[in-house]
Amino acid sequence: MLRPQRGFTLVELSIVLLIVGLLLGGVLKGQALIDSAKVKNLAQDLRSIPALAHAYQDKYRALPGDDIGAVLHLCGSAAACTRAGDGNGMVDGDWDASGDAESLRFWQHLRLAGIATGSTELTAPGFAPTNALGGRLGVQRGGVLGVPGSLAVCSDGIPGSMVRELDIALDDGNPTTGALRAGTRGASGLTRISAANPLLDANSHTVCASL
Repeated sequence: MLRPQRGFTLVELSIVLLIVGLLLGGVLKGQALIDSAKVKNLAQDLRSIPALAHAYQDKYRALPGDDIGAVLHLCGSAAACTRAGDGNGMVDGDWDASGDAESLRFWQHLRLAGIATGSTELTAPGFAPTNALGGRLGVQRGGVLGVPGSLAVCSDGIPGSMVRELDIALDDGNPTTGALRAGTRGASGLTRISAANPLLDANSHTVCASL
């Protein structure tokens, strides 16, 4: 004789659903904490770079990368350790440049001065600094993405959802206004966030802020 199959009771189903809900809630909460920690690291990057530049200025009365006396200040007996900037008060070159530009020598001068750590060879693998998400970090003259001021620090590879949190933490909460602006990288370069080019949470964006 076949024994009747026994199904789950309402109590058992309730317990299972409760456990599943707790597990999902824990996963989502854990991911939110991870994302929050990444945003804090991204914000720290944007805060610390101006401090590094100011430390160099205090020491040598010049901007790193733009320092016209960099060879004298930094090289000592190693006469060819770097190239001098043009001393125009700007960091020329794109923030994500790959050649010998002032925007790359910005990092070289900081490192030769002992203010920042990392390789001092422009062509060394990993010479250019990266953010907490692996995106590029860089500095150039202001105006990129409409950022006000004479100098800007930029960081890319940031999801739109984190851009929103980053702007709230550092600026006015609107990535189209204020001292921090966001954009999207395309074939023609960076395009500012606007109604025609909206900030999408899952897409990768670039942020630039006044240095």
